[in-house]
Amino acid sequence: MSRSYHIEKHYIERSGWLRAAVLGANDGIISVTSLVVGMAASGASTQTLLVTCVAGLISGAASMAAGEYISVKSQQDIEKNDLLMEARELERHPEHELNELKTIYINRGLDPQLADEVAKQLTAHNALESHVRDELGILEHTSAQPLMAAGSSALAFSVGSLFPLLAIWLLPEHILQKGIILVGVITLGLMGALASYVGGVNVWRGAARVMIWGIIAMLFSSWIGSFFNVNPM
Repeated sequence: MSRSYHIEKHYIERSGWLRAAVLGANDGIISVTSLVVGMAASGASTQTLLVTCVAGLISGAASMAAGEYISVKSQQDIEKNDLLMEARELERHPEHELNELKTIYINRGLDPQLADEVAKQLTAHNALESHVRDELGILEHTSAQPLMAAGSSALAFSVGSLFPLLAIWLLPEHILQKGIILVGVITLGLMGALASYVGGVNVWRGAARVMIWGIIAMLFSSWIGSFFNVNPM
């Protein structure tokens, strides 16, 4: 008799790459658009805005990749050290570690006899894996992956930065500043909605949240840039 298994795809399985990708894309849109809007408010030429946008894309993507790698690599180092520590404790004090596992299961609702039996069976099957999962809370699909986080952050930042770049290329000069802001707000809304959909949360709320903060950042940059107007009347 064949058995069928129902395998659920949980949203948390996407948390590693989703976090880095959403952060990178939103940062690419907000940072580069705000930078360009601030320069536009100062009266900079279209050519200057284009150069500023490209420079922001390159430096921002590199910065995102480096920062994300260092951050997630530090988390990975902590996880590895905890694994080594747990392996040593299992070798030196197996009974103590077994009782530790038993206590965890009792606290989760099992009666002492069943908790003892579960702890013994899981220890016999794979002691380290059981302690890593149930004592340390380190799971395979949520463990730190620095290279993936760095790559997805840099790529997402670059994609987000392309929108203000295209706006500068395609929009006429007399509406350039307002047009860049509009493109930035719309793309932020789309990215926020996409991230919310993939993450399984309310699409409209996610889009509105990102758009509001993006508008604040762009208006603030425009206000600061206006103090440095290179073409005073």
